[in-house]
Amino acid sequence: MFEKILIANRGEIAVRIIRACRAMNIKTVAVYSTADKHALHVYLADESVCIGPPAARDSYLNIAAILSAAKGTGAQAIHPGYGFLSENSTFAKLCRENDIVFIGPAPEVIDRMGNKSQARKTMMEAGVPVVPGTKEPVHAPEEALAKARDVGWPIMIKASSGGGGKGMRVSLSEDDFCEQFSIAQRESVGAFGDNTMYLERCVMNPRHVEVQVIADTYGTVVALGERDCSVQRNQKMIEESPSPALSEEVRAEMLDAAVRAAQAVGYTSAGTIEFLLDDQMNYYFMEMNTRIQVEHPVTELVTGLDLVREQIRVSAGLPLSVTQEEVLFRGHAIECRVNAEQPERGFLPSPGTISQMHLPGGNGVRVDTAAFDGYEISPYYDSMIAKIIVHGRDRTEAIAKMRTALEEMVVVGVKTNLDFQYAIMENETFAAGAADTSFIDRFMKGEV
Repeated sequence: MFEKILIANRGEIAVRIIRACRAMNIKTVAVYSTADKHALHVYLADESVCIGPPAARDSYLNIAAILSAAKGTGAQAIHPGYGFLSENSTFAKLCRENDIVFIGPAPEVIDRMGNKSQARKTMMEAGVPVVPGTKEPVHAPEEALAKARDVGWPIMIKASSGGGGKGMRVSLSEDDFCEQFSIAQRESVGAFGDNTMYLERCVMNPRHVEVQVIADTYGTVVALGERDCSVQRNQKMIEESPSPALSEEVRAEMLDAAVRAAQAVGYTSAGTIEFLLDDQMNYYFMEMNTRIQVEHPVTELVTGLDLVREQIRVSAGLPLSVTQEEVLFRGHAIECRVNAEQPERGFLPSPGTISQMHLPGGNGVRVDTAAFDGYEISPYYDSMIAKIIVHGRDRTEAIAKMRTALEEMVVVGVKTNLDFQYAIMENETFAAGAADTSFIDRFMKGEV
């Protein structure tokens, strides 16, 4: 087992990883920008190293500085958390070349699943359902239009190297296709330096359901249930497990497909297979996230497993601590992301200093946060303050616990989305388990 791990991240996920390491008697190294000099993860780690100025590109994305910090402190492994360098295959490769273990999948696997068109092709070969679309990448608008006629409208035009909604456009008919294709391709070139595109049939207002998998280096892949992430904007807002939309039959099929997907690429560590689910209960592979997810606590509460601990064990060469047959699902869990933002002003970020904060508690309530009284929500990074995760015997109890937790939480000094999240918990469509990916837009318009 590792003696020392460097955490190449900040905020609540860095704190989360440090706590897992402490429970395993592993020493930790925190890295931080000058803006995070007084951050909680810096205080909690055994050692800390400043790696640059506030801008992420000069600090948390500074590969040379992070590797130097790891080598200088004698860290044997690096945990990238989520975001930043967590899905950067170059970083994973450089870790390997410097004899530092990257706690995640191999760089070749990251590349294989990071390229969306290649991932689609791999999934089709593995018998995993994919949204109807092109089997090979396309580059020119005229070539793409010819293939679009076979796919059928509406069509989602996507960048092969895309992510975060960049290089993505919807074409509603042949009339607007070439224009939308060119816009998406320009975005792809600007964001990723790649003009490779692919086409998918656009599934209108689907559910977004993802399956958590964990895999070791001995070929064992275990599915840890699904999470419904349909309540989202450009980012997920509320996640829950199990999904209220799935029948036991569809759930079993989806989990099996996720295991096949991970096996097809020789996956190791924690990963998430993301699916779109239409109103006829057809599910389609969307993408794979080759990292720990923000919403991983939801799965931890319904399975009782520590996913970060499993990641560390797998990267140290140990087998998974559970088999598929030993995984038991208990009750229902929901997570709300509490952000410093103003929903009534288009979710405008609300940076500033938290002068006072009270966190909720009680049976079945978990709060993951790096914030405290006097903590500054920096404009340089995301605006998340905390994640509230609740666990109940069933979904009705979990919703009731979440309402109570949201009521109890107090944040003074910055605007938050607490009231917005509470209103969703009170909404009849959400309570009925009928929210799809169009829910937030309709909710904002008063249509649900």
